[in-house]
Amino acid sequence: MIQPVSHLETGQSAVICRFEGGFHFRKKMWAMGIHEKKTIRLVAKHPFHGPVVIEVDGREITLGRRMAEHIIVGDPE
Repeated sequence: MIQPVSHLETGQSAVICRFEGGFHFRKKMWAMGIHEKKTIRLVAKHPFHGPVVIEVDGREITLGRRMAEHIIVGDPE
C-alpha cells in the first residue's frame, strides 16, 4: 500500500517509493540520508500534528509532519 510516512503506525516499517516535492526538498532529504528504496521505521508520532521520528540506517531523524507527508512509502519487500 502506497501512503505518506506520516500515515504509518508506530513501529511499522516501509520502503521509500518517492518524494512529492521540488528539488530543494529532495536535496534536503538526501542530505539527511533519506533516499528512495531505503527501508525506514516510524519510531514515534507526536500528538496535535507534531513532528514524527523515523529510523533510517540505524539513526533516528525527526521530521516536521508536513515534511513527512511528502515522503511516500510502500510495503517492505
